[in-house]
Amino acid sequence: MGLLSDPNRRRALINLLTRLNAPICALCYFAGVCWFMGLAFEPFTLRTYMSENAMGSTMVEERFPSGERALATGKEFAAHKKKVGGMPVDWLVKTMQARGLEVFTQSFSRTLPFPDENKERYIVKGTNVYGILRAPRAPRTEALVLSAPCSPGDNNNQAVGLLLGLAHYFRSQVFWAKDIIFLVNEHDLIGMQAWLESYHHTNTTGMDWSPLQGRGGSIQAALSLELSSDVITSLDIILEGLNGQLPNLDLANLFYAFCQKIGVLCTIQGRLQRNDWDSVSGYSHAVQTMMLMVMKQASGRPWGDHGLFLRYHIEAATIKGINSFRQYKTDVTTVGRLLEGMFRKLNNLLERLHQSYFFYLMPSLSHFVSIGYYMPAFGLLAVILLLRALDLWVQLVSPPAVAVDGVGDVAQSSPGVLSVLTPLVISHLTGAALYILPTRFQEIAVEHFPVSETEAVVLTVIAVYTAGLALPHNTHRLLSGEGTEQGWRVLKLVAVLYLAVLLGCTALINFSLGFILALTLVPVAAFVTPHVPKTLSAVVLVILSPAFTLLFSVFFFQELEEMPVSFQDGWLLYLSVISQGILDHHLYGSLVYPLIALMVYPCWLLFWNILFWK
Repeated sequence: MGLLSDPNRRRALINLLTRLNAPICALCYFAGVCWFMGLAFEPFTLRTYMSENAMGSTMVEERFPSGERALATGKEFAAHKKKVGGMPVDWLVKTMQARGLEVFTQSFSRTLPFPDENKERYIVKGTNVYGILRAPRAPRTEALVLSAPCSPGDNNNQAVGLLLGLAHYFRSQVFWAKDIIFLVNEHDLIGMQAWLESYHHTNTTGMDWSPLQGRGGSIQAALSLELSSDVITSLDIILEGLNGQLPNLDLANLFYAFCQKIGVLCTIQGRLQRNDWDSVSGYSHAVQTMMLMVMKQASGRPWGDHGLFLRYHIEAATIKGINSFRQYKTDVTTVGRLLEGMFRKLNNLLERLHQSYFFYLMPSLSHFVSIGYYMPAFGLLAVILLLRALDLWVQLVSPPAVAVDGVGDVAQSSPGVLSVLTPLVISHLTGAALYILPTRFQEIAVEHFPVSETEAVVLTVIAVYTAGLALPHNTHRLLSGEGTEQGWRVLKLVAVLYLAVLLGCTALINFSLGFILALTLVPVAAFVTPHVPKTLSAVVLVILSPAFTLLFSVFFFQELEEMPVSFQDGWLLYLSVISQGILDHHLYGSLVYPLIALMVYPCWLLFWNILFWK
């Protein structure tokens, strides 16, 4: 406190920070990147452990015996699905009723803002079928959910068969203290969204659905099952949900504990766990696994049906069967025993999962990085913005240069309000156009150009984004004439503080997205001035823009998935990611697209405007 309260010491500290501003900023950026890369190293990670006492032991005896019967049911389901060309609603209703469940159906429909060319659909209509096993030993105020999507073709038939097999087996047990809901949803995430909105009496996406005729208690946890093979080699757990939300870490710990007990090979991000953490290859493997989680979380899209449960504060995960590591074999009976064990432990919960972490990264299923370990990496990047803001503030409050006659050049050192406000407003209007125009003008584009609706939306996004580079260019002169030297400093001070608040809020909600944006935008905010070489700086600024960040992320993600693509295929995938991001926003409420369009892009345009300030 003495350092800050003493004017002389405070002035000396400020002079030191401003004199060494550039080296300190470079050191902080390097330290932030190194800190983040070191998170996958074993000394920086913690071993996973069960925090919830009710789930602390796996000492339950799993007795599920009906794996072969579940596979036969799955084949029967596949035959009926092929016969009716979609969800065999009548067959599912009769089958669930035969297993002693209270069975209900829900119809829904949704018209997409533009056709989804990846799944070839525009007007989506479907039916969800669910059965409720009432708790025999409790007042039925709480519930658990086991879901399996009805996927097109031969996908996920085994999961539906196992779900029905577990329903039949659970019906014969008397220890259930919670209702168990067995849900088969059509059209994957859209059907799940309709069911969840109706269950919780909300409608946030404008979807048409029929009210649910039967309900269980308050949903405490949910598991979504994806199996497309009679024999699997490993089980993969998918955690990333809508807008980067993650379930409570105890849910992943429970899955890992039962895999270890039963002897099932388990993976995360589709990658096996390695024990050679101290070797270069082991560390590289852990970094790649963690980076896959970061990239998926930053996308903001739900990576499984479980992702939509998280917005309702329901802890959920997707368990996916993988058939790739040929030396390991796991049958459906073993998978059923694992699910039985997990549901029996969840059945013991006296309250919602809350004692473990909600913010974490996982380089493997046995280790995790808590928020207290990874936030300093972002903090080191964010402090650069505060240091640059301090430097600009000192320059602005310094006395103006005194002329020969002793009169300060006040006219040149005092920027007008409009010279700063004009680029701020126009940049955000450009962002609003980027958010609104693509879906509003697709019909006009289709009428005048030989493109499909989806292509029209994506091309409009690219056109508005590119036009924005010229529209705010020197907008400070629109109403107030030539810009002043102090004017760009005030504008940059506003832009730097704006970016600091924006990245800080984003990182609190979705650390991965905030960190990736900070990696590219913080250098822009640090070095851009009107006095740097224009051509080279403009190229660097464009390379570090949000659009190019997304393009690089697409190629980087494919490399992490060990599925590298050519530039042409990567470009097509990039366009697909743009259209999918807009669809995710309109269908499920993903916030990544409006965040980029309405806030991140306008903020970047302010720095673009500063570069060409005259």
